[in-house]
Amino acid sequence: MNDKQQNRNTLLALLALVAVVVLVGIIGYFTIGKTTEDIQGEVEVEEYRVSSKVPGRILEICVKEGDYVKPGDTLAILDCPEVEAKKTQASGAEDAAAAMSEMAQRGARQEQIRGAYEMWQQAKAGADVAKKSYERVQRLFDEGVVTAQKRDETYATYKAMEAQEKAAKSQYDMAVNGARTEEKRAATAQWQRAKGAMQEVAAYMRETVQLATAEGEVSEIYPKVGELVGTGSPIMTISMLDKVYTTFNVREDMLQGMKMGETFSAYCPAFNEHLDLKVYYIKDQGSYATWKAAKTNGQYDLKTFEVRAHLVKPFKGLRPGMTLVADR
Repeated sequence: MNDKQQNRNTLLALLALVAVVVLVGIIGYFTIGKTTEDIQGEVEVEEYRVSSKVPGRILEICVKEGDYVKPGDTLAILDCPEVEAKKTQASGAEDAAAAMSEMAQRGARQEQIRGAYEMWQQAKAGADVAKKSYERVQRLFDEGVVTAQKRDETYATYKAMEAQEKAAKSQYDMAVNGARTEEKRAATAQWQRAKGAMQEVAAYMRETVQLATAEGEVSEIYPKVGELVGTGSPIMTISMLDKVYTTFNVREDMLQGMKMGETFSAYCPAFNEHLDLKVYYIKDQGSYATWKAAKTNGQYDLKTFEVRAHLVKPFKGLRPGMTLVADR
């Protein structure tokens, strides 16, 4: 092979390499450079957790995961002997306070009233006799028959018997009227306090039977039968399937068409359907969220926002976790 032929082959090889590089560049320009990023989200539903205000041991789980429950359905039963003991104490305290209040309102017993009346009548009779004796001695004193000393002694006896009658009369009135107003109020207040303690224990007793407060599906059960749960510890989670919403994590340079109140469409692969969604919530996910430098020199960053949207029209069958891809 001469030098001229060798140079020709080298030139052809270089031209082929250049053609390949150009072809790859063209393909990259029309494919990789023009590729649009998908905005992917998922279906969410509102949930509530079932928990008890009192600690106890799980006695029975009345549902299983996947069951659909309605308000008032029994979900779980707890065993709490401490609450039973407090109920007995509160019941005894309420009975005692009620008896004290009734006694204060009714006043003294009939036997006590009759005894006080007899004492008053006895003192009254003694005062009448002392008054008559004083009046006779006064007349004799006026006639000069008795001395002033005798008249004064008789008058003192009369006044003493009169004071004794008044004291007996006040004892009788107190027996009839019963306790003072302040004592009645105090006794009533003690009874109301005991009733409040009983109502509190009754509320704790209701917490040993957990009921569904809204209809939904039992999505997860945490403890097992026989395990202890503390105050406020979640027992199970109920998903309210009729309250569906969607969430998307969107970089801020891709938020076009997703402003507050705007409507956009998203593809649901599970049903091969396009759903209309309306944005009702937008919030940045903070510095911990995924971010991207807008330029290679890092002049500023692009944050990620959480976008939530409601379905414009109800669509049956949507489940939490189903994928949605926003139409762009």
